Amino acid sequence: MPRFSVIVPAFKVQAYLHECLDSVLTQTFSDFELIAVDDCSPDACGAIIDEFAARDPRVRAVHLPANVGLGQARNAGLARAAGEYLLFLDSDDSLVPGALEAIADRLEETEDPDVLIYDYARTYWTGEVARNKFASLLADQGPAVFRLEDRPGLLKLLMVVWNKAYKREFVEREGFAFPPGYYEDTPWTYPALLAASTVTTLDRVCVHYRQRRQGGNILATTSRKHFDIFDQYDRVFAFLDARPALAHWKPVLYRRMIDHFSTLVTARGRLPRGSRAEFFRRARAHCRRHRAPGAPPALRGRLRHALIRSGGHRVYRALWAADLLRSRTGRIAGRARRVLLAAALRVHYRIQLRLPVRSDLAVFAAYWNRGYSCNPAAIEEKVRELAPHIRTAWIAQEAHHHTVPAGTRRLRPGTFAYWSALARAKYLVNNVNFDRRLVKRRSQIMLQTHHGTPLKTMGIDLQERPAAARSMDFEQLLANVDKWDYSLSANRHSTLVWERAYPSACTVLEYGYPRNDVYQLTGAEDVARLRASLGIPEGRTAILYAPTHRDYRRSQSPPLDVERLAAALGPRFVLLTRAHYFGDAPLADPAAHRVIDVSGHPSVESLCLASDGLITDYSSLMFDYAGLDRPIVLHTGDWDAYQAARGTYFDVRECPPGAVARTEDELIDIFATGHWRGSRSAQLRAAFRERFCPYDDGNAAERVVRRVFLGESAGLPVVVPQEQRTPARVPVPALATDVLPEAVPTATPGMPPVAVPVPLTKTHGPETQLPPQHSPGGLVPTPQP
Repeated sequence: MPRFSVIVPAFKVQAYLHECLDSVLTQTFSDFELIAVDDCSPDACGAIIDEFAARDPRVRAVHLPANVGLGQARNAGLARAAGEYLLFLDSDDSLVPGALEAIADRLEETEDPDVLIYDYARTYWTGEVARNKFASLLADQGPAVFRLEDRPGLLKLLMVVWNKAYKREFVEREGFAFPPGYYEDTPWTYPALLAASTVTTLDRVCVHYRQRRQGGNILATTSRKHFDIFDQYDRVFAFLDARPALAHWKPVLYRRMIDHFSTLVTARGRLPRGSRAEFFRRARAHCRRHRAPGAPPALRGRLRHALIRSGGHRVYRALWAADLLRSRTGRIAGRARRVLLAAALRVHYRIQLRLPVRSDLAVFAAYWNRGYSCNPAAIEEKVRELAPHIRTAWIAQEAHHHTVPAGTRRLRPGTFAYWSALARAKYLVNNVNFDRRLVKRRSQIMLQTHHGTPLKTMGIDLQERPAAARSMDFEQLLANVDKWDYSLSANRHSTLVWERAYPSACTVLEYGYPRNDVYQLTGAEDVARLRASLGIPEGRTAILYAPTHRDYRRSQSPPLDVERLAAALGPRFVLLTRAHYFGDAPLADPAAHRVIDVSGHPSVESLCLASDGLITDYSSLMFDYAGLDRPIVLHTGDWDAYQAARGTYFDVRECPPGAVARTEDELIDIFATGHWRGSRSAQLRAAFRERFCPYDDGNAAERVVRRVFLGESAGLPVVVPQEQRTPARVPVPALATDVLPEAVPTATPGMPPVAVPVPLTKTHGPETQLPPQHSPGGLVPTPQP
């Protein structure tokens, strides 16, 4: 007897059936049978199912002689199921990797309940992935196993059959089967949840629910079959009538029935023209037949319920039309208000441009107004310390205002105060460009800090990279560049790239990145507090995984299977996963084991300080992280595609900051053998640090403030040599239990096996002298006494 019977009915889904069946057969948990039912599909579904059955004995092919519909096709699969638990999967949907293993583990933890409810995410043809908005209901709230009476809020979840696992013995005992017609899930899911004596939940996305652009949902078609909903609710209430002990659920299901009727009647394109009045009459009759007061709807739904119950078709239609008219009128009025506001703002800005510049005002922003971060934040903090006579203001969307320090004025983009500040502030600091409509006045000083050492192609160098440049306006780019007075650089490489990629008459300040000062100024106690705030257990080794954005991909699916990686690393490790700030999707399910999603954390510097090592690919974060002198591992599996689409200034694989993995297996091997923090990796990191972190000594912000805001060109802080720097260290308890396993042969090129035992402290290669660096401020590194 297999643990699971996964039942997949198929009809006209030939384009998606391969992906669906593969998502089941490639699961890490293999104790299942896959029953694929060809519902006499006129396309290639039957042949596809036979192909899978021929090459995998776990697949059982069922071919029906006539098309019977989704419910009856599921029944055909039920009749042949032998598994302990039944799972249903629609043939255009898919299981996420590791889903069956997570379900099996949860069932074992909860001693095989009757029903397990798990989560899903909608996946759109555009690449967007959106988790169920009621996912919080699946979190542990009280006992792990319960009856529906204990957590009735679960009825808010989508009442479908495919987000649950059912004990086959329970299904057979209760005699559950799918009826014919539309809405066949209704008389299955409600009775199953009500009859189950033991229910549990799994707070994890297990199914990707495909939202097709067209033709994906039969319930969205125009048909009289939508009238089947009345028969389906008759079956639900017949089930309750046959079980007097469940009679107290009638008011709840009565309310949900009316909600369902209301949703159907207001949905465009469902009911055929001229049939809405008939639907209201049928709905009124059903409400009278199954009337069960006691669960009133929310206040805003009471009128809608009253009209459904009374069959008020004309009133309902009139109110609906009035609501549509109100919405359209509101949109027109809103557009008019926006036009008038835009005109008023333009006039206001022109007036402000004629007023004197305020020499005591500095305006900062970062990452397209996403909050207080990066080099501008470090400089703003140092301005308040060294130049208290200068008032500072920060531009941020209102959602990010909480990140701005209390002593700094907050500016919301597009407001009158925003345009006043841009027009009159003496100093303008950003790590990207300000609004293109900004008029740079002669007496204003604009500092461009950038936000990383460039590995990927930037600026006008993208003219030959249309896949990455897309609709970039290069004329506007150069117009923005011409507003810069200073361009900040972290190293010689960046200086050369910025001068070529952003050609202008600005002065390059090769002073280092102020955002990296914190790496030299943070103590072990602060690091410990950061780790605790992120939920990193004591004694664990925390690895930060931060991949960069892929210009050649519309959907930013994770380059790595982070859950597989976490499982391979074992219980001594925890993964901190951070998606790119361009709004890439999370890299792992929030409930994944030993994985913490830190994509929403406001400070990447804090994440670096809290971690013991970094896994990345082509992200500029590697250049900053090298200044921490902690292990870095590169995963470069799609280097050729990335290089072809985006382009790079050098091949980082030839001078990496640590071990390089081309595949997930090699990456796992690097950690299993200890190469990730071995002596060879330390030597590579030291050379990388010498080249790209010559000025990251903790004094970069002070150098910038003294030069730009205080006008000092001499006597700036001298660069501290690498050998005299003391970057922040992870507290000893975090590494004390990290005893590496014995070395095993590895396929990682150029990385010989490491013998054990491996020292817990890093082993460095011979120190080398800092090479002479071009420094406009005369900051040639010199030894400190």
